[in-house]
Amino acid sequence: MTELTVAVDDGVAVLVLNRPERRNAYTAQMGELLNVAYRSCDEDDSVRVIVVTGAGSAFCAGADFAAPTGPFDVAPEGFSATPTDPAAFELRTPVIAAVNGHAIGIGLTIALQADIRIMATQAKYAVAQARRGVIGDCMSHWTLPHLAGATVAADLLLTGRAFDGAEAAAMGIATRAVPGAEVLDTALTIARDIVVNVAPMSAALSKRLLWDTLANGYRPREVAALETDLHRRVMGTDDAREGVAAFLERRPPRWSNSVSRGWQPLGDPAT
Repeated sequence: MTELTVAVDDGVAVLVLNRPERRNAYTAQMGELLNVAYRSCDEDDSVRVIVVTGAGSAFCAGADFAAPTGPFDVAPEGFSATPTDPAAFELRTPVIAAVNGHAIGIGLTIALQADIRIMATQAKYAVAQARRGVIGDCMSHWTLPHLAGATVAADLLLTGRAFDGAEAAAMGIATRAVPGAEVLDTALTIARDIVVNVAPMSAALSKRLLWDTLANGYRPREVAALETDLHRRVMGTDDAREGVAAFLERRPPRWSNSVSRGWQPLGDPAT
C-alpha cells in the first residue's frame, strides 16, 4: 500500500494518509507523497478542492517513533522542520482538512495549514513536540497565533497539552467540530458546494489574498488596493457574467475560466 492515496471525483481530490495500522503515523515518504499530490492537484484545473483525511479512525498520530531512525535524532544534512512544501495555504486550490480522529504533533500542525478544518468532537489533539524534547513544526508558531491568537498559541505550544474537538472549535482552531463518523461527509459537502457554486478564479484569488494578508501584515488600505486590483482581473470575465446569469436564472453556474492558464501572482500593494 502507498502511504498516501489520491482519488478525484467531480472536482474534489481526496488525499488519504494511509497507514491505518500505525494510526497514520507520519513518515518522510508520506510527506513527500503529500507534497507531490499538493503540487499535482494545484496544477490540475479539474481539481477544484482538496480534502485531506486519514485512513481508519485516526487522522495522524504524529511522527513515527517505530522507524529505524528516530524522528528527533541528530538533524541530518538538509533537515527542515517544515517538510510540507508547498504548505496547504500556499496553494491556489482550497484545502479542507477532514480531521477524522486523533491528530498529534505533526499530524495537527499539517492540518493547521489547511483553509478549513473539520475536526472530530471527541478526538485528541495536541502540538505535543515540546513534551518530546523538540518544538512545534510546520510553521505552527505562525499558523496557531494567526488562527487562534497569541494567548491560545502560547498555551498550546508551551504546554503541549491535549484538547478535544469541542475545545478546538471554541478556540477557533476548528472551523467546525462534528462526531468523528461525520467529519469526512461534512468536509465533502463543503467541498462540493465550492465546486458547484464558487468560481475557480474567485476562490484562488480570495484564498491568496487572505493568506498573503496574514503573512505580510497588510494594512487595511493596502488590502483595499489589492481587492480593487483583483476585482479588475475578474470583472467582465466569462465567469463574472455566468455567475450573475446563473443567479438570475436560478440554476447552477457553468464555470469556464482556467486558474492554471490565467493565474498571475498578486501585486505589491505599495506599488
